[in-house]
Amino acid sequence: MATPSLPQPLGRLPEDEHLHKTAVFGLPANPASVAVARRNVRELLSEWGTSREAGDNVVLVTSELVTNAIIHTASDLIVCRLRTSGELLHIEVEDQNCSRTLPEARRPKPDDQNGRGLMLISELSSDWGVTDTADGSGRVVWAELPS
Repeated sequence: MATPSLPQPLGRLPEDEHLHKTAVFGLPANPASVAVARRNVRELLSEWGTSREAGDNVVLVTSELVTNAIIHTASDLIVCRLRTSGELLHIEVEDQNCSRTLPEARRPKPDDQNGRGLMLISELSSDWGVTDTADGSGRVVWAELPS
C-alpha cells in the first residue's frame, strides 16, 4: 500500500500570508483518529480566525470525510489538508485507494443508522468531489465551504 503524499510547500509572498492559509496532518486510519481530526481542525480554524458557525460546518464535514476514509477504504494512513482561498475553505482527505468504488450519496431510510455522511457534506458544502492522486497511489475526497 502506498503512503498518501504530503503536499509540497507553496511559494507564497509574505503579503499573501493573510489571504492563503494551509495546514496538513496525517492520521492512522482508525476510529480514534476522527476525534483527533475534529480537534486539529477546530484548533486550526480558531488560529485562523474562522467564525464559530463556519468552523462548526468545517469540523462536521471533516469528520464525515475522515470517517468515510476509515470505514470504506481499509487504508493504514489518511492525510487531511485544509487551505483558505479568498472566501472559501478547501478540505481534502486522502486515503490509500484501497477501495475500487467511488463515494456515492445514499438515500437512507429513516431508521438507518448510517448513510447520511455525503448528504451532510452536500448540504454544507458549496462543492465536493473525488479525484485520484497524481501518482494514482490514493484517492482524495474534497469539499469547499464558505469561510
